[in-house]
Amino acid sequence: MKKIKYYYNTNTLRYEKLETPLRVKLLRVLGFISAAIVTALIIVSIAYRYFPSANEKKLLTENERLEEQYENLDHAAGKLSQRLKELEERDNEIYRVIFEANPIPDSSRAMEIAQQKEWKMVTSMTNSELENSIVQTLNNLNNRMSNQDASYADITKFIANKEEMLASTPAIQPVSNSDLKRVASGYGSRIDPVYKTIKFHAGLDFSAPQGTPIYATANGVARTAGNLGNGYGNHVVINHGYGYETLYGHMFKVKVKAGQRVKRGEVIGWVGSTGKSTGPHCHYEVHKNGRPVDPIYFFYNDLTPEQFDRMLKMAASSNQSFD
Repeated sequence: MKKIKYYYNTNTLRYEKLETPLRVKLLRVLGFISAAIVTALIIVSIAYRYFPSANEKKLLTENERLEEQYENLDHAAGKLSQRLKELEERDNEIYRVIFEANPIPDSSRAMEIAQQKEWKMVTSMTNSELENSIVQTLNNLNNRMSNQDASYADITKFIANKEEMLASTPAIQPVSNSDLKRVASGYGSRIDPVYKTIKFHAGLDFSAPQGTPIYATANGVARTAGNLGNGYGNHVVINHGYGYETLYGHMFKVKVKAGQRVKRGEVIGWVGSTGKSTGPHCHYEVHKNGRPVDPIYFFYNDLTPEQFDRMLKMAASSNQSFD
């Protein structure tokens, strides 16, 4: 039963029935509805912000898991990349130097992905972008690994030929010189004994009595054996392979013939003073890839460090050459 309200009318001095106009009723209803809607919106907004739905919780959990997995993969890829970089450096700086092989340029190895920049982008990446980034990183490492495998295959071949290469590299003195008293003139600018002017001396002069044996300093094939009228007199040029050649000048007599294979330590002739020479000696040159190099650095089978230091000082003196 609807409750009826009364109020005391001071004008009529009597109680009268309280009646609310329809307009007021409508305004009250609209006000209540508006307040309810605003309150509901506020509650829903707070709920969505601080109390995610079950589906949202699932998606957030999955996203966190994916980000954690990506971070782990990125960390693992970073460690692999660092290890591969160390292998590449050892390959270029050690192994290929030992075998005198050209280093592999960085352009042939897939360049590293800037991992620090990648991780900063992770928070804004979609799952698809994350997946593509991981695939790109793995492809990058795979390309570098393939190049490194090929390089190590080459080095394996170098190792197989290393014994032959070492035997074919000049490593002893061309004449017996255990007391180091036979080095007469070194490599570099020297006074010419005939013209008395400064000229480039492309080898070492070993003074020795005529008839002293001259030895091949490494395995190879005699390319020249005889007197070609070029100032070296009777001389021998040995092609050792691997870019090395040696020349032995001013011999009294040549023992080997052109095309003959010789071994390190084998007698190839005897000291003399033929050609442009002012006294019995062996003029010895080492050529690498067609260019003369200082022979002083190719006696490591003969000399101790102390002896090498002595010979280095003797060869460096600015004296007159024998040829």
